[in-house]
Parts: sequence; structure tokens; C-alpha cells
Amino acid sequence: MILQTPVQDGKVMQDFELEPLTAGGDHSQKVKAPPAVSGYGSKDCVNLPSSTAVSGMNPPFVKFASVILDVAVDKLLDYGLTADQASVAKRGMRVEVPVKGHLRMGYLYSIKDTPDFPKVQGINRFVVESELITEDLFELAIWMSKYYCVTLRETFQMMLPAVIRKETSHKQQLFVMRGKTREELKEHCENIRNQSSSQAAVLDVMLQVKKGILLSELLEQTGGSRSPVNTLAKNGWLHVDIVRVDRSPLINEEYFQTKPKVLNPEQAQALSSIQKTLHDKRFATHLLYGVTGSGKTEVYLQAIDAALKLGRATLMLVPEISLTTQTIERFRSRFEGKIAILHHRLSQGERFDEWHKIRRGEAQIVIGARSAVFSPIQHLGLIIVDEEHEHSYKQSESAPCYHARDIAVMRGKMTNSAVILGSATPCLESFHNASKGKYTLNTLNKRADIASIPSFTIVDMQREFERNKGYTNFSEPLLQGIKERQAKGQQTILFLNRRGYHTTLLCQGCGQSVGCAHCAVSLTFHLGHNHLACHLCGYTVAPPPTDCPGCRKGQTMKFRGVGTEQIQKALHAIFPDIRTIRIDADSTKHKGSQQKLLRDFGSGKADLLIGTQMIAKGLHFPEVTLVGVLNGDAGLTIPDFRASETTFQLITQVAGRAGRGQSKGEVIVQTSSPTNSTIMLAASQDYAKFYEEEMKVREMFGYPPFSSLAKLTFSGPSETETRQIAERFRQQLTQYLPQDFTIHPVIPSGHAKIKDKFRFQLLLRGPNIYPMAQAIHKAREQMLIPKRVHVLVDINPTSTF
Repeated sequence: MILQTPVQDGKVMQDFELEPLTAGGDHSQKVKAPPAVSGYGSKDCVNLPSSTAVSGMNPPFVKFASVILDVAVDKLLDYGLTADQASVAKRGMRVEVPVKGHLRMGYLYSIKDTPDFPKVQGINRFVVESELITEDLFELAIWMSKYYCVTLRETFQMMLPAVIRKETSHKQQLFVMRGKTREELKEHCENIRNQSSSQAAVLDVMLQVKKGILLSELLEQTGGSRSPVNTLAKNGWLHVDIVRVDRSPLINEEYFQTKPKVLNPEQAQALSSIQKTLHDKRFATHLLYGVTGSGKTEVYLQAIDAALKLGRATLMLVPEISLTTQTIERFRSRFEGKIAILHHRLSQGERFDEWHKIRRGEAQIVIGARSAVFSPIQHLGLIIVDEEHEHSYKQSESAPCYHARDIAVMRGKMTNSAVILGSATPCLESFHNASKGKYTLNTLNKRADIASIPSFTIVDMQREFERNKGYTNFSEPLLQGIKERQAKGQQTILFLNRRGYHTTLLCQGCGQSVGCAHCAVSLTFHLGHNHLACHLCGYTVAPPPTDCPGCRKGQTMKFRGVGTEQIQKALHAIFPDIRTIRIDADSTKHKGSQQKLLRDFGSGKADLLIGTQMIAKGLHFPEVTLVGVLNGDAGLTIPDFRASETTFQLITQVAGRAGRGQSKGEVIVQTSSPTNSTIMLAASQDYAKFYEEEMKVREMFGYPPFSSLAKLTFSGPSETETRQIAERFRQQLTQYLPQDFTIHPVIPSGHAKIKDKFRFQLLLRGPNIYPMAQAIHKAREQMLIPKRVHVLVDINPTSTF
């Protein structure tokens, strides 16, 4: 891969070659960098007090800058730089510029000697003293804009959190310190106690503190006003200074220091391979394929230690916030004071402080979810993507539809960093890359320490229904297993990937379920709130209707389907004294609630944990010896080419929560398809066999990794108009795509309507992403699409549903 800095010797490089390292394969394509040919002529020039319009090369401008705006002007605009500005200007800096009579924010893209228009305006001001978009992130943004078919403006908005783009300041508070010695303060306190009890109360507190105290805490302890503090400070008895308050989410967390563990031979070999890459300061991607409980995290920790000793920082990605808590605890116990946290449940203030701590180089280890891949890390040397197969690494709802795993690999290449992709069930594309030698494969076949692989039982639920003479949520082996674990003081996890109490409310007369008024989806019944709710838009109906809204017949409504809420209630009916915790999107709405529930379960405050896929991976509970998978084949019915892979991964991952301590683990999978190949291979934990079978199917039908995919989703308020525009766009694409590419027909999306917007999609399939990206770009230029119809381009989608 050739990467040339777009700005070199004051000129914009027009070409640079980029090799995508994603699932689409090994493709290289010449890509044009955005040309700096746009600007505002004299008719657009506005004389603002803080900017000057000049002609040509006249003073005060000594250089000129191309700027990418935050607003929807997707072209570069030229502005002048004074001598002072030119001396500090860097690519990636946040700037404020005049645009048609208004001041707008943007990013400095390049610096050059001459503008592309005879009359330009000056940059109004630099918002920060140094660049917000660092050099490696700038190169990454250029690659992303081409690969994911988005503008640089959209890419920068993705990279920079909203709180950073705003001119927010650090939180500051007043800190009170002694202005004289303790003896002098004590004497003064006694002298004024009868004349000014409020000042004496302040001095009493100040005599007890070590160095000082926050003013807010001082006033809370004295119960008084700020006036006596001001008087004492004015007379020199106290000093009051402004201090910056660290709003780090780690400040109040407790942890214990731990030391590195002795690695087994497999772990040591994997670590040695990674360390060699670090010492050579070169790029390489290591796929750490290890069975659940094989000690991948310990390999991560010792690899990070090796990076730190070389003076290089680490970026650690985890797929969901549920994994963040336990990961943070383990990492803090090993690396005190060097960690920053980034995930979507931080407050704006916490996110602001953590981001700037990373930018200043105060954090050498960054742990976070998907968007943390864009954190401005100094001296990056190691990137770890834990549970790399997880779909939560993929952004699919808004542009750019990037995959954090693929961005991590590309960022690793741009910074000469070692990249570790870890999983017990690697994405098929990643394992394919390893089998072809594109990635280095490191395998961990044994569980670490004394833990052993759990035993598996597949239960045919059709037989259970016959034996119970009707539907049942629990098989006899599962109930017996729960009873035995409760008696032994051990713990159980039950997995059901459906929240709520009932999944539908069905009319037995007309056969229609009660659907959402705004989405094409059935409503889910939630017993706790006694309402029907849409899980796509939040629409609710309370109380549930007793008459059918469709055919208007009465007393024909029946609930169908099972969710986690019903499972919890049913268990308490069967085992009255059982202690349960439920973790799903309903029980973890409040900040910190998920961490608290996991901590409670880990400390033994519950016998059984019920949850959705939020509990299916990465969690470590040594006392869990039984895992039950309810309705294990549910995901196989989704019309998506990844359905089998996703089902295999979920069952394997949730099974990995069992038997991670001294006691042997057991997994019971309840299914109506006991002979299904995916279910059987997941039960036997045979990833190699599953990979072999699934790859044959993928190759037969030409799906990734044997092709690259792009999914275009069209959404709009009019069903007819949206479909027509999708069809016209498809016709445009046929003019630009080579013949070896396939354009699938326009079809309704899996969810054909969401939030009153009708949705249609079409798939593009071929050997290379770039011809698709270029065809999409040309079709957009040629076709006028009304603003009410939105087009979302998803490159290498995780689902075609």
C-alpha cells in the first residue's frame, strides 16, 4: 500500500493508492483525493470585522488554506492565512470561517501558496491551538470517505464526538488552601471565635485537611455561605485557586493490584509472535483464535505491558458496554492510572475529559466500544479487537457504515502497529484471511488454569411438548440442572434472545397480530408496564386491546411467544425461593444499572442470570456451572446469508460462560431442530468443521469472503415514490458497473417500514469494492434525489435482512 500525504510542499497530492484490508479481499485501486478547486468568488465575499477580503496575492495573506466545512457543503473552500496564522496552521485544526455572511466551523485540509479564486476571505480564528484530527486519523478519514462512499465532512463528524466539536471547556472548581501555617491559623481562629463564628467554622475545617479542600465541600461541611471564605482569603489567611476537575468514570472505582500470570505453552507462543511484531515496529494482524476461557485476556494484558515498555500506547476495543466493566476491572488491576474509557453511556462531561486526556497523551491505554477506534492516541503501537466477530462493531444505521474491526486493521497499517483480533468464533472472513496468510494465526485450544470445556446436551423440544401435552418453556433436564445447581450453591445462566413477556398479541379470528402504527413490526407485550411496545420506535399501546383492531371481533386476542420477562416469572413459580437477575434492554435503561446487576451476580447475590445477547460473551463468572440456551434455533429462520454463522457464534459464546472455575460446566441447548448441522456443530464446539461447511455454501452462492457486498437502503414517507427512486437508481448503476458485478433487484427491507418511513434495498455484489463505490458516486451525481428520500450506503453489511 502506498500512502502519500495529500499535502506535500504546499501542493495537494491528487492520487494515492489504498489497499482495503476488509473482508472484500486484497484489492488495490487508485482513488482521487478531494480536489481543492472550490472557493467563493467576489460575489460571495462578505466583509466581516474579523476577516478581510483581498485580491490575488496581496497582503495580509501569506498562505492559503483549503477548509472542509461542518455544514452540508461537500467541497473544499479556500481562505487566506496571515503570517501569524500560517506559522501555526496544521492540517486537521478546527477553524472558524465566514460563509455567506455567517461564521461556520470546519477543518483545515491543506495549506498552499495560491488560492483557486482571485478573491478569498480570511480564516476568522483557530478554535484550538493544535489539530483535533491527528495526521494518522486524517489519512484514515480520507480512506474511509472513499471506501464507505461518504464525504469527508461526514467522516470527521463521526471521528469527533459532538461534545468535542462544540467549544466546551473543562470543568473547573475553586480549591481552598491554607495561606499561613497551622499554628497561625489556630491562633487566629481562637481570637475570632466569639466575634465571627462563621469564619472560625471555616478555619476549623481548614485545620483538619491535608493540603486543601474544594470550596463546594468546605461550604457543605460548614453549612455556611461563601462570604467568610472570601473575607479570610482577602486578609491572607486562605488561598483560593481554580483547579480542573477530572470527571473520569474510573475515579471512584475500587480494584486490587494483580500480577501477570504464568502462561501455558499456547499462550506463550501467541504472545511471543505479537511481541516480535511490537519490537520490529511493523504492522501485522494477529488472529488470536482461542476457545472460550482459554486465557485470551491474559495474552492481551501481557502484550500491552510489552507495548508500554517500548513507549507505545494501546487501543482496546470491546463490543458492548456490558463487557467494558469486567474488562476495566482486570485492566486497572494491572495498569494503574494509565487507562481512559470511551463508550456511549458516558456523560458529555466524562467523554470530554477522557477524550482530551487521550489527546494530551496522559492515557497510554484506551478501552472503549466501536467509536473508540477514532480516539486521538499518541504513539499508538498496539490495537486489540476483543470478540472481533461481534456485529456491534458495525455501524449500520447512519453514514459512514463502518466496521470498527476493519478500521482498526487499517489504522494499524497506517501507524505501523500490531493488531490483535481475538475470538473463540472468528468471523469467517477473518479466519479466511488467516488461512490465506494475510493474518498471522495464533491458536489456543485449551482452557487456561484448571477450567475444562463444558459438556453439551441437545434437547428436542418437540418431544418435551409431547411429554408435557402442550407447550413448555423448560425441558426436564434443564429444570433438574437448575435445581441441582441451586442446591450446591452454584450459579446458572439462561439465554433467550428476546426481551419482553410475550412477543405478539394475535387475533385468532383473522390471524393478524397487533402491529406498530409507525413500523412494520408486531408489538411486544411487557407485563411490568402492562403495555404493548415497539422495539424499533418506542410506540406503546396501553392497556393491550381485548378486541382485534383489524377485524373488530371481541374476545379473540391471545398472547404468543416468550420473552425474558416471562422466563423470570415462570422460574419463580417453579422455584419459589430462587434468586434471579434479568439483564436486557428493559432492565438496564439507567446509567450504571448493567454494571450493578453484573456485579451483584458476580458477588453471589443471585442463583440465576437471565438475559439476551448482552450476557452471551466475554463475561467471567467462576461459579456458573450450567448454561441453558432457550429456543436455540430462532436465529436460523432469518433470511440472511449470515444466519447460520450468527447462530453458531451465539450458542458457542454463551456456552463459554459455563465451567470457568474449578467445577465442571454443562450446557443444555433447547431446540426444535436437534439435527440441524449448525446446532450440532455448536454443541460439539467444532468451529473448524463449521467453517469448512459454511465456506462451501458461501462459495457456491458467491457471498463474502468470495465477493464484496454493498447494500443500498432507500427510505421515505411515500412507499411508491421511494420504490420508484430505488428502481431509477438501480438503472443508473447498470451504466457504470462492470459486467462481472451483480445488481440484485429492489426489494422491501427486512423491516419494510420504520418510524413512518418506507424502506427498500438493493444489493451490489462483485470482486472489488471500489468499482461499486465509484458507480454509486456517479449515480448520485447524475440523479437528483429529493431530500425526503434518504439513501444509506452500507459497504460489506453484516446482514442482508
